[in-house]
Amino acid sequence: MGEFTRRDFVRTTAVAGFAAAALPGLGAFAAGRDRLGVGVIGCGGRGSGAAINALEANESTEIVAMGDLFPDRLDHSFNGLSQHEFFGDRVKVGERRFSGFDAVDRVLAADGVDMVILATPPAFRPQHFDAAIRAGKHVFMEKPAAVCPAGCRLVIDAAARAEAANLSVVAGTQRRHEISYVEAMNRIADGAIGDIISARCFWNQGGLWVHERNPSYSDVEWQLRNWLYFCWTSGDHICEQHVHNIDIVNWAMGGPPREAYAMGGRQTRTAEKYGNVFDHFASELDYGDGRHALSFCRQQDGTEARVQEDITGTAGTASLRPRHATLTGATPWKFSGKYVNPYLQEHIDLIASIRGERTYLNEGKQVAESTLTAIMARMSAYSGKRVTWEQAMSSKLDLMKPSLEFGDLAIEPVPTPGETPLI
Repeated sequence: MGEFTRRDFVRTTAVAGFAAAALPGLGAFAAGRDRLGVGVIGCGGRGSGAAINALEANESTEIVAMGDLFPDRLDHSFNGLSQHEFFGDRVKVGERRFSGFDAVDRVLAADGVDMVILATPPAFRPQHFDAAIRAGKHVFMEKPAAVCPAGCRLVIDAAARAEAANLSVVAGTQRRHEISYVEAMNRIADGAIGDIISARCFWNQGGLWVHERNPSYSDVEWQLRNWLYFCWTSGDHICEQHVHNIDIVNWAMGGPPREAYAMGGRQTRTAEKYGNVFDHFASELDYGDGRHALSFCRQQDGTEARVQEDITGTAGTASLRPRHATLTGATPWKFSGKYVNPYLQEHIDLIASIRGERTYLNEGKQVAESTLTAIMARMSAYSGKRVTWEQAMSSKLDLMKPSLEFGDLAIEPVPTPGETPLI
């Protein structure tokens, strides 16, 4: 991209990301109703949280259907939502509660569902997103968009079909909707730090939750309950978590990189309960025109935490992290505005797009490209080889199992750089 095109891209996406901060009162939907029925697919902590965000975002929303593979998670989520102090009266699910591998299809077919929240483990995101678009639903989908190149390609294809059908799509990369990030990106697009030449991004922290194996679980049930720690279910933490930071770098750079060169390993999380994922990655991303980014992520207990993005230009730098943004150099600036919860704001923006009260939003391709950037770096770290964007985009790697039922499923070995093939 040329300089003008990159800046125009950053400015356009920044403005779009926060255009609905203050919207007028309720009006009728295109379908002639003033209520927006929401179906929740994936009822863990993030799905339940997103459902509350959707209820808080607009008085027109109602939760009308819920589905999860596991009945216990479905019941726990339903009980929490229906008894919520402020929003419980808008949880009108009734008998539209579904569990099992076909729960997604039953939610999509349920009466009154206009929009769905997709918050299952990332392995299922491409298929669920594709099914939701085919069913004519607006979509909020959590990040990442996929765990493999095949999944990313399906998301990009479905996102194009969503645009053709005027179906709004917002992803869970909530920094795109956080006012401090949006204001900083607007200033960067206006040249406050000059031409972008490099970036660094970090998500370094301790460990996360682990779902210990119960003797009654089959292999499949345990891997799906403990999904963070298997590459086929989560994409590894560079994809599942660090995609947030990589997405910001792609935003600043005006698009994804052309090449990744990465390393990583598994030093502290070596027990069986940690599946086959790494616990640290370090990557160099080549964006062309001499522009590079360094990317670091780790999940190791006892280590120093650091979660932020730094963008360097020819006339200054930007330091970004949740609630904070600072520009130094020729045009110094520090965010001092009122904080708005970005997890809420992304639903405000989505609902405004559905109602036609703001510029149409479709973040499907954008989140798929940021997801593929993370996957490209993971592929490089696993294999020990440099990986180009073209290699990643055309890769035959498809981690989704052809069929699933509760039963045996061997754990794939931990990747070994230099031995694990690049597919």
